[in-house]
Amino acid sequence: MVYKLSPSTLKILEDCPRCFWLHIVKKIFRPSGAFPSLPSGVDMILKHHFDKHRHNGTLPPELIKHNIKAKLFDDMKLLDVWRSNFKGISYTDKESGTVLRGAVDDILEHDEKLIVLDFKTRGFPCKEDTKHFYQDQIDIYNFLLCKNGYDTEDYGYLLFFHPIKIDEQGNFIFETELSKMDVDIQHAEKLFKKAIKVLSHDIPESSEPCVFCKWNNELNSLK
Repeated sequence: MVYKLSPSTLKILEDCPRCFWLHIVKKIFRPSGAFPSLPSGVDMILKHHFDKHRHNGTLPPELIKHNIKAKLFDDMKLLDVWRSNFKGISYTDKESGTVLRGAVDDILEHDEKLIVLDFKTRGFPCKEDTKHFYQDQIDIYNFLLCKNGYDTEDYGYLLFFHPIKIDEQGNFIFETELSKMDVDIQHAEKLFKKAIKVLSHDIPESSEPCVFCKWNNELNSLK
């Protein structure tokens, strides 16, 4: 069996190995609510916006505002592949055949090194620990780029957008906030190897704080 993993499934692994195993091996997924479409819509508009600047050889004002000393990655054909949820940037473990794939929002370039840039839409300004929820994602994207033969900087960026007001014409005005993230490629590699190990064995125990497993255990206790 060839397993296909992503940053989101590895996030489940960190939450609970049992839920991860059930998700990948048995296709039994955690209950979820309706998926919010606003972030996806904003991402699409932002990509078009950044691509216009890429075509013109300019830097978007959202990055100029934050004094970014880099340029937009200029290989549009390759970036389209890396952005695709069906293709993305992928790496296959030779021993197990397990595939890890991720789709980036955008890529910057500085001194011939690549920098991951990810867009995030929120309802409110970031808290002090907000960016840490996305650490694995940034690490994994850099791990995948390195495995595909690209040099990356030891940092990446999260570009947050949150609404601040509505102007007199009824337009929503968004504020931007840029967070620079240190990259730990070794952490991503360890997480990937942990996933492969978990998938090579029978169903593991759940993590103690897993609310999904706790709910299932309590439900079964009523039978």
